[in-house]
Amino acid sequence: MNRNKVVLASFCILASAVVFTACKDKRSTGLEYARNMYDPIAPNPDQPVSTTNELLKSFKGQTAQTPPAHTSPVGFEKYDYPNTKEGYEAAGAALVNPLEATEKNLEAGKHYFKVFCSPCHGEKGDGQGHLVKIEKISGIPSYHGDAASSRGGLMKDLTAGKIYHTIMYGLNNMGSHASQLTPDERWKVVMYVQQLQKIQ
Repeated sequence: MNRNKVVLASFCILASAVVFTACKDKRSTGLEYARNMYDPIAPNPDQPVSTTNELLKSFKGQTAQTPPAHTSPVGFEKYDYPNTKEGYEAAGAALVNPLEATEKNLEAGKHYFKVFCSPCHGEKGDGQGHLVKIEKISGIPSYHGDAASSRGGLMKDLTAGKIYHTIMYGLNNMGSHASQLTPDERWKVVMYVQQLQKIQ
């Protein structure tokens, strides 16, 4: 019986301490377990830095810094062609698909095309995607036949480099897909689009 009273008294004291600390400051959540798991050690890149830290004083009030010259982030692949008509033509002439045309790569390309491209371009690349059919977007050319590209030439004759450049930067109503697809995934989509170009 005494043990139950001790447990009950301990619980009441603990509960009142939590209520008291929570009520003292209206924004407080009360006592917290393992506080160091909530407060990050590293500075928040989106917030101004405190100048009390000697290292951060040299950051001029910013934690997110531009990388030093002649360096690249880990895993970053540089793309040397600018988002211009000249860059588009240069990419078309110079870039070739580095991936082997295997069944596995084509299947992956088909999957990415279906997810990212078919809502506008259609699953068969005929320019009759879902968004075209419900009239949310228009003017999507077909990859087959004599449909003209907006930058000249026929869609069925676009080179791998021109298709990759368009995925990288977007064109007209099409936005860039560089943030959604890795370079390998983009090349797989290019491979699949080139299969669609062969359909008459």
